[in-house]
Amino acid sequence: MADSTAAKAAVLGDPVAHSLSPILHTAGYEALSLAAWSYEAIRCPEGALAGIVGSAEDEYRGFSVTMPGKPEALAFADEVTERARLVDSANTLVRTGAGWLADCTDIDGAFAALSAHEDLPPSPTIVLLGAGGTARPFIAAIARIPGASIIIATRRPTAGGALECAARFGVEARDVRLTDPELPALIESTDLVVNTIPETGALELTELVRPAARLVDALYHPWPTPLGAAVLAGGGKVVGGDTMLLGQALGQFELFTEEAAPAEAMRLALRNALEERSSR
Repeated sequence: MADSTAAKAAVLGDPVAHSLSPILHTAGYEALSLAAWSYEAIRCPEGALAGIVGSAEDEYRGFSVTMPGKPEALAFADEVTERARLVDSANTLVRTGAGWLADCTDIDGAFAALSAHEDLPPSPTIVLLGAGGTARPFIAAIARIPGASIIIATRRPTAGGALECAARFGVEARDVRLTDPELPALIESTDLVVNTIPETGALELTELVRPAARLVDALYHPWPTPLGAAVLAGGGKVVGGDTMLLGQALGQFELFTEEAAPAEAMRLALRNALEERSSR
């Protein structure tokens, strides 16, 4: 259990000023009356993570890690969880008696987003758009769905790492190009589309994705995203990346504080923050 000793956590990234993690974690501290805890955002350019974490004061119990630091967090850690090793990515560093433990709560967030589609049929086929760093946690999360299979769609033949990740988790997967003439029919007939492509690339895919019955978009601002708006207009159901963001933060909160995360308080804080951003 967390004690009354002053404790800190922070999010590391570059850029990092836009991060909603301080709002989420601070809301959790307030809900549980963890007055000794504080959470901040620290700019961490590429190559700087080891220096920042290695020199962190003892009060720091953990770090949330965004890009470009996720590969560096994995390499820096004294210990790595099995799931972080399998996805080759770490978004979480937790101080332990033996040093720093690297974990990937992005998998928890991805599974929360998938699970939000409560009507997903058994043994679903899932089209995964993109094969980068966000795709691998989704692959790990999909592996928790019995009988699920994945079609990984990429612009170029770069899905090798994602296919290897799927194989490590024992998930049936194959890849196609985004320009493949079979892809529109696959999207129309598939059970779920998951988008991990950044906004600039996703803009070009709105008509391709419009017929999807269900969409999880890792993006969440502005909302609805271009893909989300297209699927909603086509009569489909959409879950946004805010669900993934909350899910990974809940996991981090519990790792840092050793307390059960107050999910509703953190969800409300996230919703209010996103509404405020949308009104600007």
